Amino acid sequence: MKLRHALAAVISITAALPAWANGKDIVDTAVGAGEFTTLAAALEAADLVSTLKGEGPFTVFAPTDAAFAKLPAGTVETLLKPEKKQRLVDILTYHVVPGKVMAADVVGLDEAKTVNGKMIDVEVEGDAVKVNQANVTATDVTASNGVIHVIDQVILPPEG
Repeated sequence: MKLRHALAAVISITAALPAWANGKDIVDTAVGAGEFTTLAAALEAADLVSTLKGEGPFTVFAPTDAAFAKLPAGTVETLLKPEKKQRLVDILTYHVVPGKVMAADVVGLDEAKTVNGKMIDVEVEGDAVKVNQANVTATDVTASNGVIHVIDQVILPPEG
């Protein structure tokens, strides 16, 4: 029964999916979507653009501009400062899982190891899919070097 609900959730989220990619890499796909300008600026500040333009494959749980706007006032501006680069890298790499994990693969996962080495929780309940506490709002935005799943919050790695 849980599997049936999970598949329904994946199908309903995927059905609402915009077609952004068209053969572009993850970075160009996100930039072309128009709702990831903060993420693009953060990737640039963290020197991660060339990595995510690389061969991959990567799975990126991409927070929208609205997700970044939910952070406390001044957080984004602080993280974009050169002296906060390592913290920014830690946060951004917590949104990336090595390999190409499509929505249908999420059904069998409870957690996934991120590029920064820490685990994220994956929860499928009813028609909702969550990564940590972030809702997945669009799935399977394919790019030439991986896949993007859109989330509505910035997920922060645990300290330590």
